[in-house]
Amino acid sequence: MRASRFFISTLKEAPSDAEIVSHKLMMRAGMIKRLGSGIYTYMPMGLRVIRKVEAIVREEMNRSGAIELLMPVVQPAELWQETGRWDKMGPELMRVKDRHGRDFAIQPTSEEVVTDVARTELRSYKQLPVNFYHIQTKFRDERRPRFGLMRGREFTMKDAYSFDRDVDGLKKSYQIMYDAYVRIFNRFGLQFRAVAADNGAIGGSGSHEFHVIAATGEDALVYCPSSDYAANMEAAEALAVNATRPAPTAALTKTATPGKAKCEAVAELLKLPLEQTIKSIVLTVEKETPAEKEVWLLLLRGDHELNEVKASKVAGLGNYRFANEAEIVEWFGTPPGYLGPIGTKKPVKVVADRTVANMSDFICGANEADFHFTGANWGRDLPEPQVADLRNVVEGDASPDGKGVLAIQRGIEVGHVFQLGTAYSESMKATYLDEAGKPQPLQMGCYGIGITRILGAAIEQNFDEKGIVWPAALAPFEVVLCPMGYDRSEAVKAEIDKLYEALQAAGVDVVLDDRGGRPGAMFADWELIGVPHRIVVGDRGLKDGQIEYQGRGDTAATAVPLADALAFIQGKLA
Repeated sequence: MRASRFFISTLKEAPSDAEIVSHKLMMRAGMIKRLGSGIYTYMPMGLRVIRKVEAIVREEMNRSGAIELLMPVVQPAELWQETGRWDKMGPELMRVKDRHGRDFAIQPTSEEVVTDVARTELRSYKQLPVNFYHIQTKFRDERRPRFGLMRGREFTMKDAYSFDRDVDGLKKSYQIMYDAYVRIFNRFGLQFRAVAADNGAIGGSGSHEFHVIAATGEDALVYCPSSDYAANMEAAEALAVNATRPAPTAALTKTATPGKAKCEAVAELLKLPLEQTIKSIVLTVEKETPAEKEVWLLLLRGDHELNEVKASKVAGLGNYRFANEAEIVEWFGTPPGYLGPIGTKKPVKVVADRTVANMSDFICGANEADFHFTGANWGRDLPEPQVADLRNVVEGDASPDGKGVLAIQRGIEVGHVFQLGTAYSESMKATYLDEAGKPQPLQMGCYGIGITRILGAAIEQNFDEKGIVWPAALAPFEVVLCPMGYDRSEAVKAEIDKLYEALQAAGVDVVLDDRGGRPGAMFADWELIGVPHRIVVGDRGLKDGQIEYQGRGDTAATAVPLADALAFIQGKLA
């Protein structure tokens, strides 16, 4: 590719609406152009990167035995209504009507469509297992689109769907996809981590997220450096800090704590550790009639934070909301700040986090303004609670596998694999005939990669003050040739044209900057764009029979004999 025949539109400054590094650099490097809120045009430079991401994904999906098809962006509402997701998805699902008034969805994902394919095409156990995938445009009407391609509304995703006879078959298909994802992210050249995850709204049983490691990542990843344990914060198991509960040593005492509504303030007033306090979180579960409404009290140690996903897993709390002040006063007799499990005004369902269940002589609200109880103990002062894992883990917690302590790092989710089971096949009546001729529900798996999100995640992991530092496999070009005076020196033009043709013949993805620009501006462009390898050819070097090589991460250039240039570059690429 000659730069004069390509489209390069770099900027010295990022637009004011660009918020994070990847957004700013992609705009400055001319890779994307904003069309509307969360909607971008992929410019030629950015599209080259997208195509390289797609090629790696497609090669590894094909290698795994998956079969490519292409499902439509616009999907009939009837399919979504069969699974109940037409209503469950909420406003993120873009709904449209055709000229006849019929409802359609602009697809955010394709479980319904692929299940419809399966129920009409997969009739016998002899056709299983099978895995269909496509790379397609998706649309999710985000409330607050931001961060460029990281949280846009329109994006490109690879989604795959496996169909198996039984759970054992599903697990095998799942492992095949998991292994394929590991190969994909290794080929991308990105530092990543696969973590156990919660399935969320998509349903099913087991799942793993694939995260690109980046300090700017939105997600907290929990892992054990001494073992293979890894999970996202939503799914990471938090063990009790104390393995057993100490015996009580203090009497239950109602203690004045005027104006001290938070655990930190109470601990400071009483000159006791924050770890001795308990915080109260009140949840409400609506029933068919107001009289049947349930109020729950969740208890966590004062320095711990509630994990809302874990709370929703407690039997009976699947559809909880946080209680309002009127409900709190009605059930506890006091406004928030002094709540506790002892002496509530009306009965509440108490659930204690594992750590709280093993505490003794703890401090909790007395359900009276300006008062707390000290020396509270389970069994003696209040009934034994229902116990559940309710909290976020913290650095230094014991690893659930018993092989060390937990650490936390930030990551950007770019892939997710799910064991869906029969969540969709049962609701859509997708069955096959087994060996006995009896219908059985298809066991499904679902596997997604955010194709366009990979670009943002890769940049968040790989950048410096000059611009993007692409991994070689993702860079828009592998090598850039920068001639000094291409339009003024016949010797430079002849040698660099010769090298350009040799690199092309060798299959190298090379760009020749023949625009005739000043060296400083030319170098700045390609450093911003992030091409991994740069070759400079000038009259001065040619007099000594040399060219200059500099890798994108190198601090200085290296002189290379002109005669060795092709072999040298090929060695660097290898």
